Parts: sequence; C-alpha cells; structure tokens
Amino acid sequence: MAWPVQLELRPRTWGGRRPGAGRKPSGQRVGVPHRPRPDHVPRHPAHVTLRAHADLPSLRGDQLFPTLRRCLAQGSRGGVRILHFSVQTNHLHLIVEADAQTAFSRGLQGLVIRLAKGINRTLGRRGRVWGDRYHARALRTPREVRNALLYVLQNWRRHRVGTGALDPCSSAVWFDGWVRSVPSAVGARPVVPPRTWLAAVGWRRQGLIHFEEMPARAIARRISPTRRALTGASPRSGGQRSAPTRPGTNDS
Repeated sequence: MAWPVQLELRPRTWGGRRPGAGRKPSGQRVGVPHRPRPDHVPRHPAHVTLRAHADLPSLRGDQLFPTLRRCLAQGSRGGVRILHFSVQTNHLHLIVEADAQTAFSRGLQGLVIRLAKGINRTLGRRGRVWGDRYHARALRTPREVRNALLYVLQNWRRHRVGTGALDPCSSAVWFDGWVRSVPSAVGARPVVPPRTWLAAVGWRRQGLIHFEEMPARAIARRISPTRRALTGASPRSGGQRSAPTRPGTNDS
C-alpha cells in the first residue's frame, strides 16, 4: 500500500509589488538614475546639467536670468568653484571644480537650493523648481574639457546659426580662451578662474575656440538627409565627407 505524499503548496508568483515590475518610463520621464554617484576627483572638472520644471517660464527671460546670474555668482564657496555657465530656456549648464567629494556634493546641493529659492521668490510662487536632480559628468582629458567648454558656451548656436555675437545668458564674455579678444564685461564677475591643470592649461593644447564654432552633435543634426546622401557625410561625422571604400574591402 502506497503512503500518501504531502504536496507543497507554493504561492502564486504573479501580482503585487515586485522589484523591477511595471512599465518602464520613457522620454523625459526617465530622468537621472537614482544610483550612487561616482566619487569626485579634485583634479577633474565636471560638466553639470540642471533641468527646470516644465511649468516655469523661460530661464533666459528678463524676469529670471538676473536672479540666476546673482545666485550663480554666490555659488563659488565652500571648496566648489563655478568656472563657466550658460542658461538655456529650460536648463542650465555649468563647468565646476571642487577640492573634495564632500565639497562637490554639498556645494552643488546648496547651489540648487539657492537657485530654487531665488526663482520662487522672483516669481512669487511656491513649489518644485527642478524637474530632476542634477546630472554631473567628470572631464578627465584635455579633449573632454574643450568639448564641454564648447558645448556650454556655444550651446545657443544650435538655435542661432550665423551670428558672431556671444551668448548674453552665459559666462562667454568672461572666457579668455577665444581665438580673438572680446570687449571687457560690465559688472561683477559671476565666475572664478580655474585651478585644475585640465581647465586652466591642458585643454588649450587642443586649440582655442572660434566664435563661429559649434558643438559637433549640433552640426551633424543640421545636415539634411538629402545633403548627407549627396556628400556622403554620416550622421555622426559632424558634416565631414566619409572616406570611400576601396574595392574588395569589407565594411562590416
């Protein structure tokens, strides 16, 4: 006679809250991942981006830009230094240095709070100002520093091609790395000189920046598909003609 066997009753594995479950966000809802940030290395400058909440007016407008410039001028303290900035319609770009990890994180947190309070005070509102936490990228080589300077100071040329002026909503007039001299700025200097070798000396070995120079990605996007097909330029080549392929070679 076979003895009865007690079967294990396992609970269902679907339904309820589970790690990683649910539809993943897409588009602008993705935001900055909430994972531990890498430690800041004092000899590396950083490119910091801060995006505003969708219901705010343009940050470049006459109402908000003076407030942002005043707050940025007060941001170089406690071991963190703001070298350059540009204010766009709904976000800010910064090039910063810091003496240590603690100075970097606390300095940027204090700057974010100071900017938010200044914006709310100017607009007479309360509530959230930034759409997400700041994004920071370390600049480890002279080429990376030059590319970041070009992107920050010439970002507006993605929308205003052909003008020889400097961005009035940036620190471009205080930048001494142009190929030609610029008129002296009026008013107090809102940025501080760099102290790291990369930001002060190293990037200059890659060449000074021209007034008409644009970030490479913006140039690539401005080439129409028709012109790209005629010239043989690839979308990532920055508008340069691609080299012809020799017969008998494999492109893969």
